Amino acid sequence: MNERVLVIEDEDGIARVLQLELEHEGYTVGRAADGRTGLELASSGEWDLVLLDVMLPALNGIEVLRRIRQAGNPIPIILLTARDTIPDKVSGFEHGANDYLTKPFAMEELLARVRNLLRIFQQKPREIENSDVLKAADLMIELRTRKVTRKDLPIELTPREFELLVYLAENKNAEKSREDILSEVWGYDFIGETNLVDVYIRYLRQKIDKGYRHKLIHTVRGVGYMLKEPDA
Repeated sequence: MNERVLVIEDEDGIARVLQLELEHEGYTVGRAADGRTGLELASSGEWDLVLLDVMLPALNGIEVLRRIRQAGNPIPIILLTARDTIPDKVSGFEHGANDYLTKPFAMEELLARVRNLLRIFQQKPREIENSDVLKAADLMIELRTRKVTRKDLPIELTPREFELLVYLAENKNAEKSREDILSEVWGYDFIGETNLVDVYIRYLRQKIDKGYRHKLIHTVRGVGYMLKEPDA
């Protein structure tokens, strides 16, 4: 294993424990104790994954996350925070977080999430090579450029909205449960929090379907959702 993990955490005790546990698992670990240093290191292109604390000096974790994504850096990021509410999680995902872990956490869970995210992101280049463009009716999704259009009109999506739309488009005309969507799009199961999917489906509908006669995103009562072409 030669994956490199950057830990951006200002509490030295927590950062040290994370470093020791990750190194024990075979990862190469770097550390930053404030947001500005963390942002500089994360932007270097040398890392495979970032563990990012939300409460940081200099720049808070959400701002670090926002700037990383604004620069087009797709590196997987797990937020570490003491706040555990749906609005806080939605805010983190809206800014491009791939996962969210609440303190205090079990080290086994964190390591499992690190392994899972790395596995998912290592698979993505191969998936994109198989198809550069996904289409559903008049909706077009360009995977390499992350450009989305409907009837040639551009649609701006957050990173999480884009991943959700790609998953639905890859499985168009097929019913998908909320649990399936959470597992595949978020990379793990949100036990008891499947309403997060409902929140993001609402966001997508506002951007994908609003103003169009033919709706593409459909609710499957008692199951979940599907992206359905009009003639399917």
